[in-house]
Amino acid sequence: MSLTPQENAVVLEAEQVMNEAMAKYDPSHDAFHVQRVRRTALALANSLSPKPDLLVVELAALLHDILDKKYVSAEQAADPYSFFLPFFTSMASKHGLDLVQDGRAQQIAQIVDNVSWSTESKLRKNNLWSEWHQTCVELHCVQDADRLDAIGAFGIMRCAAYSAAVNRPLYVPADDPRANDSAIQHFHDKLVLIRDRLKTAPGKALGEKRHNVLTAFIASVEEEYNVTEHL
Repeated sequence: MSLTPQENAVVLEAEQVMNEAMAKYDPSHDAFHVQRVRRTALALANSLSPKPDLLVVELAALLHDILDKKYVSAEQAADPYSFFLPFFTSMASKHGLDLVQDGRAQQIAQIVDNVSWSTESKLRKNNLWSEWHQTCVELHCVQDADRLDAIGAFGIMRCAAYSAAVNRPLYVPADDPRANDSAIQHFHDKLVLIRDRLKTAPGKALGEKRHNVLTAFIASVEEEYNVTEHL
């Protein structure tokens, strides 16, 4: 089902908000990343039956990284609903679509607040992973899309970009005391685990291929570093 003209108008305004916000961040978390997540989240949602709420999926995908804790204060990120409420309220007066009244604003903010890997990890560790987290298909589509962009070819480039932005070494040998703080260590600590935490069936299918790209890259890095062993 396609969006209504009012819904499309809201999406366009959300995209403008996103473009302005993401222009402040480094290339690992820029507007191009968000657009890839948006496109993938919608592709996942459209492949499911029954389809989830496509407007919720698209708006949550567009807004999901504006309050990323790597770039904004914990205070700013603490309450996405309050942060986005002026935007949602203005959409009712400008386009006649009251997402606050119909409850979708709350759902979108809740997805934004729960989409990240670190948030899910903390919730699971503290036994706070709820029935909503387990069953909200809109959340799963945005989560899977975001995580798929962290692995595969784009994931590799994004990890390098973020490492450059924070001056993190790309590779540190295992016998160096800084070995736990490198881009390649991030692959081992998080990225290779993503495949097994994808939630939608189409997301898992895409994840398998991208995971293989990731592991092949890690093997190539080790081979190139240990060049003398291969001569």
